[in-house]
Amino acid sequence: MTEVAKTYGGALYDLAVEENLTQQLLEETGAMAEALNDNPDFIKLLSTPALRKDERLAVLDASFGEKVHAHVLNFMKILVENGTIAEFSGCAEEFRQRFNEDHNIEEVCAVTAVPLSEELCGKLKATLESKTGKTVLLSNRVDPSVLGGVRLEMKGTQLEGSVQHHLEALRRKLGETTL
Repeated sequence: MTEVAKTYGGALYDLAVEENLTQQLLEETGAMAEALNDNPDFIKLLSTPALRKDERLAVLDASFGEKVHAHVLNFMKILVENGTIAEFSGCAEEFRQRFNEDHNIEEVCAVTAVPLSEELCGKLKATLESKTGKTVLLSNRVDPSVLGGVRLEMKGTQLEGSVQHHLEALRRKLGETTL
């Protein structure tokens, strides 16, 4: 995440806290970030110098004027005016991170070879919540290279319990062994 995204996203979060709008703006910035990521040509349109700034702002009004809170729309306008609309996803990420910190939430991704059952997800979530003392938002990503077991990813940290990891460790040990 860039410094621009941290600064702008943090400023929007501070405003949301002041006005007791954190939950609403969290949902709206997340949805907007997803929509913009799915439509990179729209970001290009909002960034192109071929359109005057007032025309780009009018595109925002026409596209989102009644669909998002005024703070989100005005925030996007500021990014367009400053030529930093491409940073919106990073701003939304900073907003989400600040929200999670303030609400004692930990996002965890369980990477497995096959999808986890609802029952197993529930047990893993309960275990993680008891270990961390936080509310855990658990997602599951399937990666066949894991082979078996689970790799937990959270805040840039990985906890390895996968068969793949154990095989790699065994391979390293065998490679270090001299006969």
